[in-house]
Amino acid sequence: MEFAISFKDVLGAAQRLKGKTKPTPLMRSEVINILTGKDVWFKPECIQKVGAFKYRGAYNRLSAMNKEERSRGVVAFSSGNHAQGVARAAKELGMSAIIVMPENAPKIKVAGVLRDGAEIVFYDRLTESREEISAQISKEQGRIIVPSYDDPYIIAGQGTTGLEIIQEAKAKGIKLDAVITPMGGGGLCAGTGTAVKALSPQTQMFGAEPADYNDHQLSIRAGKRIAYENAPATICDAIMTPIPGELTFPINKKFVSDVFTVSDQDCLIAMAIIKKELGIQVEPGGVVGFAAILNGAFDGLFVQSICVVLSGGNVDPEVAGRADRMISDTNTFQI
Repeated sequence: MEFAISFKDVLGAAQRLKGKTKPTPLMRSEVINILTGKDVWFKPECIQKVGAFKYRGAYNRLSAMNKEERSRGVVAFSSGNHAQGVARAAKELGMSAIIVMPENAPKIKVAGVLRDGAEIVFYDRLTESREEISAQISKEQGRIIVPSYDDPYIIAGQGTTGLEIIQEAKAKGIKLDAVITPMGGGGLCAGTGTAVKALSPQTQMFGAEPADYNDHQLSIRAGKRIAYENAPATICDAIMTPIPGELTFPINKKFVSDVFTVSDQDCLIAMAIIKKELGIQVEPGGVVGFAAILNGAFDGLFVQSICVVLSGGNVDPEVAGRADRMISDTNTFQI
């Protein structure tokens, strides 16, 4: 089967992104290793430009456009991190961008988009279709739609995360048994998996997602795309995609060993530990991989050395405060 991207595409993305991304070197904590009984390394994409890995795919997509395409401008739809990635890439490339965002998008993400000069069109997540709105804007204004995950350039750009993980691990003499990423539309995992499996075939790929938004878990285990149903609210706004992507799923089906689920409470605890031990802020959807380790997902598996991608750090103060209180509330959790 031919996939949407190859490792060659990831290498091409790495060339376009050279000198553009912020360094996100691997991090670790002895306390966390003792706590988990694992050798855990973190790829902190929460300190990437716009506070998320999404900048990688967005810049790769926009920078690959020709002069005529750039002049038309772009339109994207996102609850926040992809929105910010597209806005920043467009600003750097001198392009016009419109972002379709839900009315209840985190304020910090809305502010980030506006700060980079993009225009926002808000929609009601319950009654309106962001895809239809974006398609109408594209039709009326000639703008190019930039998907958040189902695009070869987007997937390849996210794959540079995995490229860097394995390159740095090899330079440090680290043999990784596994890499785990959050899963929304599956672009980060698909791109990362493409790079990881090309450079370190023995390293297993895993995904993590909210318990009630387990479309990837259902799909990977069934071998076909399945949507979750009637999901309640979650604080993991960044990864609430209802069904795996058409382009990303075949890649993840091949490379991902399994997908684990976590609760909102798991994520708050994970956020608190990361902030206390590594000194960085991670958003709920960005910390699901570590939350899975904490709740025992790898118990019984022959996996000792794990790299966790912390995919984003854009979190509203109220949610960050809830996580911070996890450390001080001894009835809830204590390191």
